[in-house]
This record gives sequence, structure tokens and C-alpha cells, in this order.
Amino acid sequence: MKRFVLTALAAVALAGPAFAAGEDHKPKFGGVVVETKAGDFELVAKPEQVTIHVSDHGKAMKLTSATGKVTVFNGTESKEAPIALVGDKLEAKGPFKIAAGTKVLAEVSVNGKPAVAARFTLK
Repeated sequence: MKRFVLTALAAVALAGPAFAAGEDHKPKFGGVVVETKAGDFELVAKPEQVTIHVSDHGKAMKLTSATGKVTVFNGTESKEAPIALVGDKLEAKGPFKIAAGTKVLAEVSVNGKPAVAARFTLK
């Protein structure tokens, strides 16, 4: 029994890094990445615009439709804006108050999939 448990644990330990190696959740545009059921969302926040790049395991996802909104929380203030599909990314127009610690909630439906919520904290 001990041998089986040790073998199973070793198999899990060895399989973990191999599985993780295929995943790429690093920011490609200088933003913050969150994994969702609809894909990986990378949020790049600027005072005039919030941009969300959508990818699938590090590869840009072809977007055909998108709906939703972003809400930017800064202290007790919040600002909500609709999201629009612009080329290969999602955009919401500001003005927004952007600083380290600002929180952003994106509620988005892409390519006809049910809406997902992604929560970001800016660095």
C-alpha cells in the first residue's frame, strides 16, 4: 500500500510540471492576466481606456463577437463603461482613475459564450 501511494504521488508530481509547461499565463502587453472559462484575459488599464486581450494558452483568440462591461474601482469611487470589440481586442473608453491597487471587474461574453466575470487588481 505504501508503495502504491508513493508511486501515485510521484506520478502526480512528475505530471504537474509537464502540464504546467503547456500553459502560458504571462502578460504579453504589460498588463495583468486572469484565467477564465472563456480564455485568458490580459487587462491593460490607462486613464483614457481599458483594453482586454483574450488568448487561449498564450495564443491570441480570434474574436467574432463580444458584449459586456468593465467597472473600475478606486477607493470608494467606481466607474462603469461598456466593452466594444475593436479588432482583436476588447476596449472600454474612460476617463478612469488608474493607480496601483485599483480593482477592475470585467463581465464579458465572447464569441457567443456565456458571460464570465474576471477580477483584476492593478500593480
